[in-house]
Amino acid sequence: MKLNTRMQSAQQPNNNSPAVLIHGLFGSLDNLGILARDLVKDRDVLQVDMRNHGLSPRDDEMTYAAMGRDIVDTMNAHQLEKAVLIGHSMGGKAAMAVTALIPDRVVKLVAIDIAPVDYQVRRHDEIFAAIRAVSEAGVATRQEAAAIMREHLSEEGVVQFLLKSFADGEWRFNVPVLWDQYANIVGWQEVPAWSGPSLFIAGGASPYVQENHREALLKQFPAARAHVIAGAGHWVHAEKPEAVLRAIRRFLETD
Repeated sequence: MKLNTRMQSAQQPNNNSPAVLIHGLFGSLDNLGILARDLVKDRDVLQVDMRNHGLSPRDDEMTYAAMGRDIVDTMNAHQLEKAVLIGHSMGGKAAMAVTALIPDRVVKLVAIDIAPVDYQVRRHDEIFAAIRAVSEAGVATRQEAAAIMREHLSEEGVVQFLLKSFADGEWRFNVPVLWDQYANIVGWQEVPAWSGPSLFIAGGASPYVQENHREALLKQFPAARAHVIAGAGHWVHAEKPEAVLRAIRRFLETD
């Protein structure tokens, strides 16, 4: 599946590998824009809407094997022979899945606050409830949607994040499929060991990357490095963008 994308050319032409930016659950290609605006200074940047999100096609399957194939198809469509893959949460797992499909075409991997494990935890039921409440109310404006969501969600940042995908009275993600396929999204099928350079950035206050994930992580990504950003939660790139960009740039500039 070819995904909806935004392609930007490097502001200063060079030989750096292009970067593919992959958002997480309930997101869109705009979510990693804060990273794109910096990285595009010296490399081409491709941002994608994942399947069942944004303006990309809909499909009943939401496995990482399928999401990985989408990234490969989209790289092929843009004639990207090789790329650096940078993904947050679900997008990080999708990037990891790509290493099993085209290991020689992934130059480097950056996974933001996610590990290659089956979490077996439901962390999004309140979000699903808020989204459904907006749909059932039949409201048309973001202001009306926000008021309804605040009855279910206490974090204003989450409300504003979700609103970015509410347009013309409709959600731009495929809510029924995301609900039905949720076990696949929080789950994981182990991938063959990929020995390429990989960076796992974790929020120090986030539960997503823990010491007990270390064995599974290194089994699949034996060359992995970890970088913990103190005081940041799961949305580490939004909370501490400068620190995340410093870590990514340092990683990309080393052989």
